[in-house]
Amino acid sequence: MVATRTPLMDRRDFLRAAGAGFVASMAPRAWADTLAADAVFATAFVKRDGSFGAAVLSEAGKVLHAIDLPDRGHDVTFDPVSKRSVVFARQPGTFAVVFDHAGREPPLTIASITGRHFFGHGVFSTDGALLYVTENNFDNAAGVVGIYDARAKFSRIGEFPTYGMGPHELLLLGDGRTIAIANGGIETHPDYGRAELNIATMKPSYVLVDRTTGDLIEKHELPPALHQLSIRHMDADPTGTVWFGCQYRGPGTDRPLLIGRATRGKGLQLLDMPQDVLSGFRNYIGSVAANPIAGTVAVSSPEGNSLAVIDAASGKIVATKALVEVCGLAPDGPGFMATTGAGEIIEGSGATRSEPDYVWDNHMLRIAPAA
Repeated sequence: MVATRTPLMDRRDFLRAAGAGFVASMAPRAWADTLAADAVFATAFVKRDGSFGAAVLSEAGKVLHAIDLPDRGHDVTFDPVSKRSVVFARQPGTFAVVFDHAGREPPLTIASITGRHFFGHGVFSTDGALLYVTENNFDNAAGVVGIYDARAKFSRIGEFPTYGMGPHELLLLGDGRTIAIANGGIETHPDYGRAELNIATMKPSYVLVDRTTGDLIEKHELPPALHQLSIRHMDADPTGTVWFGCQYRGPGTDRPLLIGRATRGKGLQLLDMPQDVLSGFRNYIGSVAANPIAGTVAVSSPEGNSLAVIDAASGKIVATKALVEVCGLAPDGPGFMATTGAGEIIEGSGATRSEPDYVWDNHMLRIAPAA
C-alpha cells in the first residue's frame, strides 16, 4: 500500500492557537486549588467536542483547570526548579507548550525547527537549565535529541543523535548526566502522517547517551527475531533499573514478550509472564510507571483494555485490572492513578471519578508538591 502524503500544519497556526486558551483558563481560584493540593497530576486530553488540551488534576481526580492546545498532546514533563511543565505534541507534532502551574508567567510555545518534528517526550536537566526533546530528522530518517535553553525562552541551542531511528521516550538517569532513550526503530515522515514506512527492516534499540557530549555510552538491540518489537516507553525504579514497554509490529497472532528491564552494563531482559496477561495486552504497551514507595511498576494497554502491576524485585505480576482504553499511569500512594479514553480517573485507592467530556491521552505525570 502506498502511503498518502499529508503536509505538516503551519507552525504559526500552532503558535497562535496555543497561548490564548492558557490565559483564558488561568482563573485565580484554579491556581489557588493547585497550590493547595498535596500533589497534582498533569495529562493531555481530547474533548468530546474535538478540541484539545492539557489538564491539571488533584489527587482526588478533580480537574483543577484545563488549558487549550492547538492539536493533540502526548506527554508532560516537569522542572522542579522553575516549577514549569512542558506538554508535547503527539508525533509528528511541531509544538510544545511551557506553562507555569502557579500562574506566575504566561505560557510559551516552542516550535520545532525546519526538518524536525517532535515525538511527544522530553526531560529537563537536574538544574532546570536545559530541556531535551526527542525529535525526528525526517529527511535523513534519523533520531535526534533537540537541546533547548530554558533560561533563554527555550531557544534551540543544539542536538545530538539518538543512534537509532524513531526515538520516543527518554529519561535522565540518577547521575544527572546519562540519558536513556527508547529508539522505536520505525521510520516515519510527516509528509505521510503517522504511516510506518519500514516495518520489514525496523531496528529498535535502547541507548545511553552522555547529555553533555552527545557521545554514545551503550547501545542494546533486541534479537533479530524480535526486530519488529518497537521499544517505546520507560520509567526507572529506585535501583536505577529502567523498565520499558514495547509495541509489536509483526503478525497479530504472535505473542512476544512486551515488558523488559535494562541495567547499566548488561543486556536487555524481557520478562516472562502468564499467557493470559500477555495476550490481554494485544501486543501493545501504552505507558510504564514505577512506584518507588511500593517497589512496583505498572504497565497499561489501551488496545487490550488492561493494566498490570509488577513487583520490581521479582519481576512477577502482582495485580491486573480490566479498564476500557486505559493508558495514563502515575504513582499515587502505594498504588497508581490511571486514566482512560472513556474519561475515567482511577485513584491509587481504587476510587473512580468520571469526566465524560474528556478522552484522556496516553500519559500522566505526578507532580508533588505543586508549589
